[in-house]
Amino acid sequence: MNQTSVGMNSLWKVFTTTIGKKAVMAATGGVLLLFVIAHMAGNLQMFLGWGDINNYADLLKSHREFLWPFRVFLATCLVLHVSTGSFLAIDNRRKRGHSYEVKKLVGASFASQTMWISGLIIFCFIVYHLLHFTLGVTNPEYLTFRDAHDRPDVYRMIVTAFSTAGTVCLYALGVATLGFHLSHGVRAMVESLGLRMETWASRIDKTSLVVACLLFLGFASVPLAVLMGLLQLK
Repeated sequence: MNQTSVGMNSLWKVFTTTIGKKAVMAATGGVLLLFVIAHMAGNLQMFLGWGDINNYADLLKSHREFLWPFRVFLATCLVLHVSTGSFLAIDNRRKRGHSYEVKKLVGASFASQTMWISGLIIFCFIVYHLLHFTLGVTNPEYLTFRDAHDRPDVYRMIVTAFSTAGTVCLYALGVATLGFHLSHGVRAMVESLGLRMETWASRIDKTSLVVACLLFLGFASVPLAVLMGLLQLK
């Protein structure tokens, strides 16, 4: 057996351990968190006006040599995050011997014990979001919207999509679940990477909640602004 095979076998053995799976969860979770923050910053350009959000979208799509590899990388991180999270949930259930314990579920402890549920909801929300905006499956007419420069009219797409209360509620539920998931996820990520020191524990807990709340407010602000008429078509 050559060194490459030995190295791959050793890497696989580490991955199959609980510590290895948590490390993968933390690393992929960190990548996804950074993307979520960047995505929110991009969405908030809606408040700068029609031209800014369309310029931003055009800038992203004009660099396809970077866009598609990044999408593949992001999708890989998502698959690894979901799969390792599922394996960990199954392992935890097996260790409990399928017994049910009465536990006091409050605050972050409730979030930590329902991570797989919130994760599943988020995954379904991501699929819908891609079908809704990126792929144009649910609303193919969005892909025909063009601005004065014959570019995809993202501003019109977003305003049109969030002009109905039902869609706004669905997105608000999705980003609320994301915030709930991250209220424990950020703390777990830091802990899995071995960076959670007792002297910093309280600060990390508070930071997790702050990050979760800010992301919820940032993502929810655009749909709500459209629904309240603060963002309108010209």
